[in-house]
Amino acid sequence: MSHTAQVIIGDRGRLVLPASVRSELGLVPGTRMLLTVEEDDSLRLRPYQTVAQQNRGLFANRGPQWRADTGDRGSLVDELLQDRRDEAEREE
Repeated sequence: MSHTAQVIIGDRGRLVLPASVRSELGLVPGTRMLLTVEEDDSLRLRPYQTVAQQNRGLFANRGPQWRADTGDRGSLVDELLQDRRDEAEREE
């Protein structure tokens, strides 16, 4: 699936994607897109849904971090809650 098409930037910076591209990608009015300016000054336009699917599970294998002070792996949420409890006790 490779397309090359000439497009023109219109009034107010609008860009119209050719119907063949919209059809092939299943793009409909209201589809959210992510526009990235690449290092070579080219533009990359991707549907948000595609980006989300590609990144799904990106951090799935990240477990709790090793805590040197306790010698175990703890939850950051548990640590935050404990900090809040300690702070509340000091305020009393």
